[in-house]
Amino acid sequence: MSSFQKNSLGWQWRKLQQRFYEWLTLKDPNNTDTDTDTSSWFDSPIWEILAKGIFWLVVVSLSVWVLWVLWQLLEPYLYTAFKSPGQSQQTRGKIIKEVSASIWVARAKKAQERGNYREACICLYMAMLQRLDETGIAPHQPSRTDGEYLQIVGELPKPEPYQILLATHQALCFGNTEPTRSLFQQCQNAYDRVEY
Repeated sequence: MSSFQKNSLGWQWRKLQQRFYEWLTLKDPNNTDTDTDTSSWFDSPIWEILAKGIFWLVVVSLSVWVLWVLWQLLEPYLYTAFKSPGQSQQTRGKIIKEVSASIWVARAKKAQERGNYREACICLYMAMLQRLDETGIAPHQPSRTDGEYLQIVGELPKPEPYQILLATHQALCFGNTEPTRSLFQQCQNAYDRVEY
């Protein structure tokens, strides 16, 4: 005995068309024809092409939307996974050499006014690194880590403000710390105590 398909997308579509047409004929007060073939109106090739076009438009639109949502979710992870080794250190080195500490402080103030406390704290961190470079305490090296900066500033007479800024940077970039107004205030107070 041969098997046959009991249900298909095409059959479901034709059934939906038939039910829609029946509903239209029931709602039409001028319709007196009770023996009309309900599927003849939708059987024209134009309706079939239109239905397939709409179907594929919906499928492609949903696919694009799903891909966009996935991209938004995975972009930070993909960026860090596919960047070249040392790229962030090299970029940080260029940024530090091109921007003075006062410009970083101004950027921190603007970010704080917008309510972007993460960016504001990181700008103060960058200002501190620039100050360390400008004063010769820790000349900038692209490969230098926060841990190495901690060792360097630990030898200073008053290392606490530097340590606060370095620890905050670590917590914001690599931890689960939420940037808040009070965290920014701590960073601002620490930066104000950085020795010039």
